[in-house]
Amino acid sequence: MQIDFQKSADGLVPAIIQDPATNKVLMLGYMNQEALDKTLAEKKVTFFSRSKNRLWTKGEESGNFLLLQDIKIDCDHDTLLIKANPVGPVCHTGADTCWDEQNVSNDFLAKLESVITDRKNNPSEKSYTSQLFARGINKMAQKVGEEAVEVVIEAKDNNDNLFLNESADLLFHYLILLQAKGFQLADVIAVLKERHK
Repeated sequence: MQIDFQKSADGLVPAIIQDPATNKVLMLGYMNQEALDKTLAEKKVTFFSRSKNRLWTKGEESGNFLLLQDIKIDCDHDTLLIKANPVGPVCHTGADTCWDEQNVSNDFLAKLESVITDRKNNPSEKSYTSQLFARGINKMAQKVGEEAVEVVIEAKDNNDNLFLNESADLLFHYLILLQAKGFQLADVIAVLKERHK
């Protein structure tokens, strides 16, 4: 990314933080090159704090991190749009956003993807999802294959409950595999939309 940090006297560019699941703007911070590099390396959004005069990773004290999903640069190369999954409230006041708005999605799949992202970036030994990520891509792909076979088997029978449960298992494991490959359901939907033209 060719970001023009020299446009401002202090070498900082605005970084607008947006939730990829809800499209809500969560907060505004400022970044210099070092903050951007740390964000890219650690996948946790880091700013240059003007009040502390140092790098500041959002959530370093509260645990309410912003987990990096994507970064875009504007047409003038002096403002960043960062899509990040929030872990907890974003504002220091305890609000979901710095504009005291609720950051709620009615899209359950988006919420589920956000949980999967969190389990990927913040592994827990107690989390089944984290354990799948730890086993590696081959085991995840194998699990998707197993679940697909179970869906086919249940489709041939007349037990709708079993069919739906196996379908849910397949979708869940597929979402995990997508993230392991660096994608989300939106990327697959984009391909379908392109084919539909």
